[in-house]
Amino acid sequence: MKHRVVVTGLGALTPLGTSVDQFWSAIQEGQSGIGPITLVDASALPVQFAGEVKGFDPTLYMDRKEAKRSARFTQFAIAAAKQAWENAGLSLDQVDPERVGVFIGSGMGGLDVIEEEVGKLRDKGASRVSPFLIPTVIVNMAGGNVAIQLGLKGPNLCHVSACSTGAHAIGDAFRQLQYGSVDVMLAGGTEASITPLAIAGFAAAKALSLGHASGDPTKASRPFDAERNGFVMAEGAGVVVLETLEHAQKRGAKILAEVVGYGMSDDAHHITSPAPEGEGAQRAMRLALKDAGLTAADVSYINAHGTSTEANDKYESAAYQGVFGDQVPPVSSTKSMIGHLLGAAGAVEAITCVLAIRDGVMPPTINYENPDPECKLDYIPNQARKAPVNVCMSNNMGFGGHNASLVIRKFQ
Repeated sequence: MKHRVVVTGLGALTPLGTSVDQFWSAIQEGQSGIGPITLVDASALPVQFAGEVKGFDPTLYMDRKEAKRSARFTQFAIAAAKQAWENAGLSLDQVDPERVGVFIGSGMGGLDVIEEEVGKLRDKGASRVSPFLIPTVIVNMAGGNVAIQLGLKGPNLCHVSACSTGAHAIGDAFRQLQYGSVDVMLAGGTEASITPLAIAGFAAAKALSLGHASGDPTKASRPFDAERNGFVMAEGAGVVVLETLEHAQKRGAKILAEVVGYGMSDDAHHITSPAPEGEGAQRAMRLALKDAGLTAADVSYINAHGTSTEANDKYESAAYQGVFGDQVPPVSSTKSMIGHLLGAAGAVEAITCVLAIRDGVMPPTINYENPDPECKLDYIPNQARKAPVNVCMSNNMGFGGHNASLVIRKFQ
């Protein structure tokens, strides 16, 4: 027997705030979190704007010594996980810690620390490299430190699948719960890659937006718009608490939504470009719907990958037409407001779907001003839409051809 899996807690840090409430309030208002880069000296970089998490104080979530020994992506993960844990009303005396797991991934890990320590090696020699370098930068330390902080002894796995990381982590956590391996999972993604090397590298790959003609950085991320010219780098984290329905009901948890389907695939096409017509994404969506026992007609709203790159938005739109035919539900991209959180994107977007279901609000795609004849769907342009949301689909597509699709439903 497969267990039903419900969402009971949410935690997030994004360019629109250091809490879920701040994020969701700004999303509904169509605000942008994109602005000039302040974390590093960007004066010599090809792109000088990004989506930074502003006002984050790691010592609110860990002591100063631990914060100093943790990379920013790990600090984000700990903060989002503790928010989600508290939001779910959980405590160690309510759970068997050996049956609580952590699946938190990251696309890039501690790239900021790597760059800093390479500078030390180059300028001052090997003896000046930090003894904490390796346990600080390796990608699994986000989940490892969350488990240490909360005392969680169940399965702990780090997903790394580029922009699909957060969605894969949630989907695989869902599977652990479905098959009864655990009672509770903390799952999601974290990223802190606003660094000179990452900005230079993505810009060299022609993936980043070089800005809007107006010069306004808040207009640079414009998914599905004819004037889009690349994604906007961003940082943050999203973590959800998932539980078996039995465990949640036994402890009287407040249930926010139910995860009902998960599909994944690979394009087997190109290292960065999506497959024509979104063929791989179509397969992931069909698998997720089949897993959920639903049809395309049951989906109320789609939170798109929607990166604001020319190829992604065109082929993703085609993928929706391939799966949904002439009845594609409303689609929007929250990346228009917060930019691309890379490994954290799928987690934050899944959280968006849970909130859309809870409040009956479909988030907008801001900066949608010039329709693209190759992107012909209802992208919820510029203003949030009040409407019942019973079933959401959240999709992510990563470099390497990795596709992940989650189906989240109103709990009944």
